[in-house]
Amino acid sequence: MRVVSIPMRTRFRGVTVREAVLVEGPAGRGEWSPFLEYDPAVAEPWLRCADEAAAGDWPEPVRHVVPVNVTVPAVGPEQAHAIVLRGGCRTAKVKVAEPGQSLADDEARLEAVRDALGPDGRIRVDANGAWSVDDAVAAIVALDRAAGGLEYAEQPTASVEDLAAVRRRVQVPIAADESIRRAEDPYRVRDLAAADIAVLKVQPLGGVRACLRIAEEIGLPVVVSSALETSVGIAAGVALAAALPELPYACGLATVQLLTDDVGTSLLPVDGVLPVGTPAVDEAALDRLAAAPERVAWWEARLAACRALQQDGRP
Repeated sequence: MRVVSIPMRTRFRGVTVREAVLVEGPAGRGEWSPFLEYDPAVAEPWLRCADEAAAGDWPEPVRHVVPVNVTVPAVGPEQAHAIVLRGGCRTAKVKVAEPGQSLADDEARLEAVRDALGPDGRIRVDANGAWSVDDAVAAIVALDRAAGGLEYAEQPTASVEDLAAVRRRVQVPIAADESIRRAEDPYRVRDLAAADIAVLKVQPLGGVRACLRIAEEIGLPVVVSSALETSVGIAAGVALAAALPELPYACGLATVQLLTDDVGTSLLPVDGVLPVGTPAVDEAALDRLAAAPERVAWWEARLAACRALQQDGRP
């Protein structure tokens, strides 16, 4: 295994340095990069995804390119405007409800994104479950107005029950992310009619084939999104998006541009799409980005804990 440490261009999801492990298998490398605060039970499905990739066990694609959105962190309007202009994406996913920021900050960011995209671009927002039901309803109405129309609002509240309550009170479609990938029962979103769209992330949900099963059973349109991976990890998300029978929305997989470096050939959007395939890994980049010895030891212990869960037949 190789452990890399890559600084972020902008603080995102509270992360300033992204650490990832590349595991080797008969078909190449897979990425294992659960966030640092996750315990072994949460991190283990991420490892299954890496093992699947390293084994080359991905389904055949039904498309050769995948449309993607540009991801806009909780930055100021000028920086948001500049970020949108990269890569030719016609859809933007904008982070909102950042701690320490106001709704007015979010509105200004959305106005700048709309200016950069023009009237025909699509804008979606992601609150990462930060709002109460009443706050979510008020914010979605205000942000819909500031954006000149929202494609959808992602995870405005933390619980599935609250998500369902918000969905009944707003006209903007609701997407579920954490309510699927962090839930013991991802299908409660479907059973409670809590969302219009399912956001699936391949690492947290255990790999491409596991996500395909969820997509089939949950009965909602799917948006494939990233977990701030290197291009090795992003390729697994692209493989999922390429294998879905239908792909009505742009996917949140253009996040390599949030990193200052990469482990090889970078999966960056051109004219708003990513190619389907496996990026080449650069050994020189692995050396350049190698994590400090104490971080490697930390990841080795974490890997051993997750392998022990797998051997015990858990989770």
